[in-house]
Amino acid sequence: MLKTIIILLPFVLIALFWAMAARERRLANDPSRKSFFQRNGAVISTYLLVAVAFWAIMMIVLPQLYMVDYSFHPKLTPAEQGGPKDVYTLANYRFFLYGPQIGDEVSWNKPHLKAFGVTILASLFVTFVNFCLCYPLAFYLAQVAKPDRLRLLMLALIVPFWVNEILRAFALRVLFSTSGLINKALIGLGLIAEPFDFLGHDVALYVGLSYAYLLMMIFPLYNAIESLDKNQIEAARDLGAPWWHIHLNVVMPFAKPGIASGCTMVFMLSAGALAAPQFLGGPNSLWFTPIVYDRFFQAFNWPQGAAYAFILLVACIIFVMLVLKLFKVGLGEITR
Repeated sequence: MLKTIIILLPFVLIALFWAMAARERRLANDPSRKSFFQRNGAVISTYLLVAVAFWAIMMIVLPQLYMVDYSFHPKLTPAEQGGPKDVYTLANYRFFLYGPQIGDEVSWNKPHLKAFGVTILASLFVTFVNFCLCYPLAFYLAQVAKPDRLRLLMLALIVPFWVNEILRAFALRVLFSTSGLINKALIGLGLIAEPFDFLGHDVALYVGLSYAYLLMMIFPLYNAIESLDKNQIEAARDLGAPWWHIHLNVVMPFAKPGIASGCTMVFMLSAGALAAPQFLGGPNSLWFTPIVYDRFFQAFNWPQGAAYAFILLVACIIFVMLVLKLFKVGLGEITR
């Protein structure tokens, strides 16, 4: 029965998203808007749908469903898999909550629960910092910068990301180390008397995460703000609205899809980051993804690692749903 559900679930999800898109199209109530098949033709449209559906099912949906199914199985040797011991169990999820139990005593799995909570809260913080940094820059690029300057700024933003993420993390580690350039500069300026442990206090980690996913916030914001009619901003200025009022009541409401899209991407990527926490975190840093990695490749407990990964996935899905609810936008709007 469960295997049948796993096979049918991808098709149910595709039908659900199709229904959501059709509903949003009906709510738009734009008779001049052409359908997907009318815009692309029957042959190209069919090819695109089949190719995207095949890629989504084989590369995304089925692996995720297999991971979910795997998370409900005990850790067994290959010879024991499929045998009488291979039954569905909640032991992996109980381990996340309570850890290894000694005797009849029940206690919370504080290290893993704390790491999960810290990861969620820190990802929210990184998302907020990224929005505060990227919104002014995206507005300048979209509404103020001249075409020549826009191209130069875009190039300056993109070129550093041609370098591998791990190399960027190593570079930041060198900069933020106790003998790094930042500490030497602060000591030379007389701002501090001795080196500050940026790595131990997770400052380097948060800076690295914010920098790593900068473009994921800038481009959705830029795309949303760029389509805003400048006459609306000029009209608000002519009516005497202060700058903060213009952004709060004119620009941000118009850019809600871009804000929601950028926030969801930065949050999910930060929560699922592995390289930055390992290279930029201190000895006491808590991050959930290294624990998931440890379940897979150190403890060799793949069912438990699958359960931990699924818990993180559920947390990200809940965040996306909350963002959609908060900004009152549809799923189709943030994926444009």
